[in-house]
Amino acid sequence: MLDLFIQIRIVDVIDILLVALLLYGLYRLLKGTAAISIFIGIVAIFLIWQLVNALQMELLTTILGAFVSVGFIALIIIFQPEIRRFLFTIGIHTKSSNIKGFHLFRRKSKTISLDCETVCQACISMSLIKQGALIVITRQNTLADIVLTGVTIDARLSKPLIENIFFKNSPLHDGAMIITDNKIVAARCILPVTNNSEIPGHYGLRHRAAIGVSEINDCLVLVVSEETGNISLIKEGSITTLEANTMKEVLERELKA
Repeated sequence: MLDLFIQIRIVDVIDILLVALLLYGLYRLLKGTAAISIFIGIVAIFLIWQLVNALQMELLTTILGAFVSVGFIALIIIFQPEIRRFLFTIGIHTKSSNIKGFHLFRRKSKTISLDCETVCQACISMSLIKQGALIVITRQNTLADIVLTGVTIDARLSKPLIENIFFKNSPLHDGAMIITDNKIVAARCILPVTNNSEIPGHYGLRHRAAIGVSEINDCLVLVVSEETGNISLIKEGSITTLEANTMKEVLERELKA
């Protein structure tokens, strides 16, 4: 036992700690989702594979080794939404990093063009009559996959058009509007709903869809509640309630961030 202890290097201890942190991070990421059971099952099979390999049980080692090799491919397919959200989170923190010299490897930020006054006035008007709305403002990526789920509009941004699209009798009111470069690209788009179980129950499907799309995409989402008329801004899964008199200022600040 003493010889075994002496053979343990500092690098081995660091290796174990890093693996433990990685597993803990994956657990936190998947906690509360259906994928957590699959993740635990894969970890259990991997540990059993290592055990039978140490005991030199060749047949079981070969079978489990082949299963683990194929399992990594299946893991990527099954956990695609979680992996995408994880990589997006890393990207967001990297983008906001102030490490000296790191800017040399960062993609240059894109200037967001948006008529904030028009969007804000439309939201305020819909808020007064409690007309529900879900507006996604793209930033670095154009959400092309989400645009394909809706109806192409490709029209210049205007207050009457926004209000007409979300009018309750309009065939396009059910779903999200996508705005890119000061143009309404599409309407009636389907957004991914968040799996976050910690969201308060009073938030409806619009807010959950807004949170879901902002968790895995670089965008801002405006939601007008049909029940209360409140206007909310969702960014990276966080909700901020906006006041009519400061809405434009907040939106302009977020677009420059």
